[in-house]
Amino acid sequence: QFPHTALSKTYNTDSQTPDSAGTMSAIATGVKTRAGVLSIGQGAKRMDCTAALATPMLTLWELASTAGMATGVVTTTRVTHATPGATFAHTPERNWENDTELTDAAREAGCIDIARQLVDTRFAGGFDVLMGGGRKNFMPVSQRDPEYDDKVGLRLDGRDLVAEWRQHHPGGVYAWNSAQLDAAAVDRPLLALFEPDHMQYEHDRPRDPAGEPTLAEMTRAAITRLSRNGNGFVLLVEGGRIDHAHHYGNAYRALDETVAMSDAVRAALAATSAD
Repeated sequence: QFPHTALSKTYNTDSQTPDSAGTMSAIATGVKTRAGVLSIGQGAKRMDCTAALATPMLTLWELASTAGMATGVVTTTRVTHATPGATFAHTPERNWENDTELTDAAREAGCIDIARQLVDTRFAGGFDVLMGGGRKNFMPVSQRDPEYDDKVGLRLDGRDLVAEWRQHHPGGVYAWNSAQLDAAAVDRPLLALFEPDHMQYEHDRPRDPAGEPTLAEMTRAAITRLSRNGNGFVLLVEGGRIDHAHHYGNAYRALDETVAMSDAVRAALAATSAD
């Protein structure tokens, strides 16, 4: 129903078939780069921490946050995954989602994982709204998952990044299920991590024991909060599990996830003004 269609070239500089890390980096920074890296220049090779630290590319979300705008990320993947990660993280390896994934050489060179970068960003307060999956990357191994008794966090550095985010955002709300999201104040920063890993497929979501919101519901919740900022906002909404269903050759879920994405676009249109 949109009156116009725009095509954007986001190819990787070193790969015939691009990946979502390099391509989202192109969207976030305006600079095309290598496959597997997040928001760094193409001069740094994948997994080269020292070169990556020397070539960070400023992102739209960092610019917006610095300018006093509200910023948000909504995804059905882990929030540390390639597409959401490129908004505030800079790394030569998309898989460094928590500290256990870092190589010894990367640690010694000063690189930190994507989850920690999302929480510790130096650009204003970072994101005002972050919703998706992947809470295991924010939890230490000593902490048991609130939803699944047989799961624990993955961090070996002992850091509870949810607690650290709360320290950075006094009064901020953390939610891990639909009921908590529904009860969350709309005038406070929001961190919502609904699964240890990726969120459920839309087809499987009704069977989730704790309850997960739809992508459209998360979109509405994000815009309700971000639109309170008089300077405007920048919001990423990703239907990331469309891709995953294609990886598994699951046509039904790929199409079902695409319908959920369409519902989210409709929700965003209804929540915003064409002016």
